[in-house]
Amino acid sequence: MKISLPDEVIKISRKLKSKGFEIYIVGGAVRDILMGKIINDWDFATNATPDEILKIFKNGFYDNKFGTVGIPAKDPDLKPHEITTFRTEEGYSDSRRPDKIKWGKSLTEDLNRRDFTINAMAIDPTTLSIIDPFNGQKDIQKKLIRAVGDPNERIKEDALRLLRALRIASQLGFSIEDETFNAIKSSATLINKIAKERIKDELFKILISPNPIQGITLMRETNLLKEILPEAEKMFGVDQVSPQRHHIYDVGTHALMSLKSLKSNDPVVALATFIHDIGKPQTYKKTSGGIITFYNHEIVGAKIAKNIASRLRLSKKEGEKLYKLVRYHQFTVDENQSDKAIKRFIRKVGLENVEDMLELRRADRLGSGARETSWRTEEFKKRLIEVQKTPFTIHDLKITGHDVMKELGIKPGPKVGEILETLFKEVEDKKIDNKRGELLKRLKELA
Repeated sequence: MKISLPDEVIKISRKLKSKGFEIYIVGGAVRDILMGKIINDWDFATNATPDEILKIFKNGFYDNKFGTVGIPAKDPDLKPHEITTFRTEEGYSDSRRPDKIKWGKSLTEDLNRRDFTINAMAIDPTTLSIIDPFNGQKDIQKKLIRAVGDPNERIKEDALRLLRALRIASQLGFSIEDETFNAIKSSATLINKIAKERIKDELFKILISPNPIQGITLMRETNLLKEILPEAEKMFGVDQVSPQRHHIYDVGTHALMSLKSLKSNDPVVALATFIHDIGKPQTYKKTSGGIITFYNHEIVGAKIAKNIASRLRLSKKEGEKLYKLVRYHQFTVDENQSDKAIKRFIRKVGLENVEDMLELRRADRLGSGARETSWRTEEFKKRLIEVQKTPFTIHDLKITGHDVMKELGIKPGPKVGEILETLFKEVEDKKIDNKRGELLKRLKELA
């Protein structure tokens, strides 16, 4: 295979080598080169210490204790280059970070501490030869995620690797080698030692990966879903196939099929799609006639979504969006709805979330075995556009509070707001048009 490196990667390598140091390309970049992928993130390993690297690269920055120096990339499409000193690690009392780091003497030592074989390869940038002590190339051919050495030891060193293995598998469409899989399953509870922000990052990557169903299924099979999203685990096996109902899957399978149908790269939308029916297990009822109901499951689900957002440390904006998408996903689509009703829907969901809500509805329908859309839904979309052409609040009126005070000769106060509210209601009820001239004329009549 012909290996081609960017000019700045070659220059960085030559600079270090000219000073008598070893340098190798390592990590995901090597794996991606072998898989023919586009690379925008280049990592290096060297026997030079951070201080020695900084003497060579004056624009470098170093603000960590793990021996990694950042070098700004000249190409705007590339992330900053990271050069890390060979190192060995000792002790992992928190199952996340080494208690002690020592600068290593060789590349082999450095590769030996890495997580999976497909990430434990290196390329010599001068000869372009591949260093592969753990047969990572064979595992790429087999499409396997395999731990370097003893998988139990690798996981104890860093429990985030439990989820990283699943995330990489869902991104690449790989399987997890048996011993590594069993080690993940037996150590699933260790994930609780990891910062929730880190768990959220990995989960989000799984949800927007090319194979989210594979990722979530692996989470279930390894007991990680039970540890991270126990409420979601409860969806599986909850039947919803009954007379007068359109569903063909249980709640959990429906959630997966909806996620599979989703066309969004927003991880919050993906999470909302996966958990939109998370309130159903708590609201399940079956009538004497065999009809299954889940009354108010969206209200119960929204409360659960709020708890999940807090637990996974979602930002305030992310949490609010997740809540709204789950809370209002049961919105009514009816050709007889008034403009006011459609405006209420937009206000509740948030104008910025309308498109995402419609996409969730589309995925929800497909995940239920229904057609992608309906004529009612298409009409609803048209009306969503039309109602946005009319005022939503008094701030959309073609006159302001200053106009009210000027025309009526009154001072600032509640009266101004009351008059504007009256005008807004009349415009909303289509009694007058939202035109400056008409509003000023009506204003005088209200005096």
